[in-house]
Amino acid sequence: MRPMVIDLRKTEDARDVVHRAVQTLAEGRSVAFPTETDYVIASSVRDEVAVSRLVGITPVREREPRLTLALKSADEALDWAPRLSAVGRRIARRCWPGPVSIIVADDHPESLVHRLPQVAREAVVGAGRLRLRVPGHQMLADCMRMLAGPVVLAEPAAPGEPPLVTAEDVLSRAHSAVSLVIDDGRARYAQPASTIEVDDRDFRIVHQGIVSQETLRRLSSLLVLFVCTGNTCRSPMAEAIFRQLMAERLGCGPDEIEEHGVVVASAGVAAWSGGKASDGALAAMAEIGSDLSGHSSQPLTENLIRQADIIWTMTASHRAAILSQFPEAGGRVALLSPDRLDVLDPIGGPVATYRKCAQQIREHLLARLDTLENVVPRR
Repeated sequence: MRPMVIDLRKTEDARDVVHRAVQTLAEGRSVAFPTETDYVIASSVRDEVAVSRLVGITPVREREPRLTLALKSADEALDWAPRLSAVGRRIARRCWPGPVSIIVADDHPESLVHRLPQVAREAVVGAGRLRLRVPGHQMLADCMRMLAGPVVLAEPAAPGEPPLVTAEDVLSRAHSAVSLVIDDGRARYAQPASTIEVDDRDFRIVHQGIVSQETLRRLSSLLVLFVCTGNTCRSPMAEAIFRQLMAERLGCGPDEIEEHGVVVASAGVAAWSGGKASDGALAAMAEIGSDLSGHSSQPLTENLIRQADIIWTMTASHRAAILSQFPEAGGRVALLSPDRLDVLDPIGGPVATYRKCAQQIREHLLARLDTLENVVPRR
């Protein structure tokens, strides 16, 4: 029987399509959804018959699960993979929603996988691994928010075969497993998603897709962000000192730490763009062999907060200001001082005050660096 096709581009109210798709999934039938890369076929994980149907149209991939578990957001990843490494969490936070699937070990007794029906559990676990994805298309995201349980995804194209990038592809190659096809034209990228596997300290590409290894390397880097008020004194000095100390640990030059998986930046809660480092900061850093003449101040933004793995603030008030605006960053924001003391503000003071501030920052960083040992990627 030919599945129903709804052209999303000709629909006056997308909410009607969402309700139709949710009803179809809740009734144990399958729906073909567009994503940013291709078309996937989705079923409710709660319906064992529907899950078995998807397994039947999905090619076997060696040492991989048959089906992908779709998540609503990167925040859900730890519910299914509680031991997801720092590298895996960084890639998930920076890539999702988006064209990357992440394979992780299914090795934790508290994973929600153990609450799934047996057929679904066997479909989403293969060789002790799970494959997770947050597709970047609003239609599927809206449907998942209205469903009581998770969704599993099938990609009928085998590795090396062209993906299903149009509704017509679905109808010609997988119509027997689908009750409803949501047509949104040719997929935006019309290329496979990149599939990676993550371990404790690194990742490897399992199936090359639209996101390159170079881009994934950059996205897996540790980003440390220093925050002060105007981003002309304390935070740029902290950035410079951190570069020096991290370079010593990595055995490279301060300008080479990015190649070893560490990125550092600074910003200010009340900064404007393009300001230069203060004269005192320039002088104090020059004395330790660091040049701040090229520094350009920047305000703290939502994107910086979202991207940063560690946010070290100079004072308690800076931390409070961040948390009042971005409470979701709570687990990543801390005072630079392990003893929760404010760093001296040298603004307007003599160079000697800047030296004292720099010394405080250096001491705090030396106490902090050991905590980074297990979160710097292997390169």
